[in-house]
Formats: sequence, structure tokens, C-alpha cells
Amino acid sequence: MSRRSGVTSVGTQNDSSRPDQAQEKQKMLLAADTGHFSMMKALHLADLITEMNGFCGFMSLLSSMRYLLSDQNDHTNLWLALGFMPFGLFFDFFDGKVARWRHKSSLMGQELDSLADLVSFGVSPAAVAFAMGFRTPLDQVILSFYVLCGLTRLARFNVTVAVLPKDHTGKSKYFEGIPIPFACLTIASMLAVNVSQGWILDSIPLGVALKGTPLEFHPSVAAFLMNGCLMVSKTLHIPKP
Repeated sequence: MSRRSGVTSVGTQNDSSRPDQAQEKQKMLLAADTGHFSMMKALHLADLITEMNGFCGFMSLLSSMRYLLSDQNDHTNLWLALGFMPFGLFFDFFDGKVARWRHKSSLMGQELDSLADLVSFGVSPAAVAFAMGFRTPLDQVILSFYVLCGLTRLARFNVTVAVLPKDHTGKSKYFEGIPIPFACLTIASMLAVNVSQGWILDSIPLGVALKGTPLEFHPSVAAFLMNGCLMVSKTLHIPKP
């Protein structure tokens, strides 16, 4: 979750004003009615990298869908769905590096970053879990809870990023709650172990609790519940690297 709204440069006043100038230029380009594809002119290089994060998330979703429509003894699509997540993390990390290198940030980039993170690290792991067998009504409620916690956490960060304590480089000193990429990779690691051992569908570890009742669920889905709660925590502060 590389936040790019507050990219600053230590040094002269001219350097520190570059992000504001870039944001104003982007606003003008977005407001100009010069053609159907004029918005493309307003995108920075970092924004295009963020788009690749969203691409990875969507490809992960498609891979989960393909698994549901194919031979479920063939786990290739499950591995693809899980494999796109680390690539999404790479692009999520890299876009912030590029933004700081080029001294360009934007409100549009911030929004793109949050939307891409929601797809890649919120919806995608929940979709993989559903494809693997977490499909009871209560499972689906908990998976939805995880996605909504990720959505809420990203929105909160966008609102509070300007007031969080900063270090000498202008970066926030800590995250409030665990970042959604960390939550995703924690869950993806668990799901990858399940796939590698064949612990999917009817063989999910710990089986089904309250089987045969309207409240039946897989106890393993608690990983989504726990990570959702950790994401929206107000008192849990994770130092930034």
C-alpha cells in the first residue's frame, strides 16, 4: 500500500513545491475537455504502474473463476490466482518508489492506489478462498467482512494520511492497523499451503463446524476474520520500513 499523496523531497523550497505543481497540472488536464482519451495525458508513470497492480488483481479473479469452471482436480488456475498477488504487491511497492524518484504525486494516484489495492489484496484472496471451498453462507459473510474491512481501512488512510506523524522525509511513521497487502499475503500463504497439500474443497483443515445447520462454517475462515479486525484497528500501529 504505497501511499503517493504526500510525496515530498527534503531540500530546497523549489523541490518541496514540485508535488503541488504536479497535482495542479494534473487537475487542469483532467478538467480540460479536449477529447475522449484526454485523461490519458494526465496519468503519471507511477499511475500506470498502479494500473498494473489492478491488472494483477483482476487476473487473479479471472483465474479463480476459471478454476470453478474447469476440472477441480487441476489446481493450475488456483496457483495462478495466488501467484498474481505477489506481482500486485511488487507494483504496489514500485509505484511509490517511482513517484518519489520523479517528485510527482497526485490525488488521482492516491485513489488509483486504493482501488487497485482493494481489488488485488481484498477481493482477490476472498475469491480464491471461495473457489477453494469456503462456500457456506457464513463463510461468505466472513469473506465479505474481510473485503469490507479492507475497503474501510483504505478509505481511513486516505482521510488521515495528512495528519499522521511524519518522519524527516515526509513519510508517515506508522500504519494504523495492518496494511491490506500484509493481510493478503498472510492469507495467501495459508491458502498456498492448502493447495500444495490438497487441503481444498471437502478436505479443508478443521473441516466444517455446525454442519447441517444454517450456521455451518469452516473454522479456517477465521484467518479472514482476524485479519479484517487487525486492518481496521485504531490502536495497532505498524512502523513503516
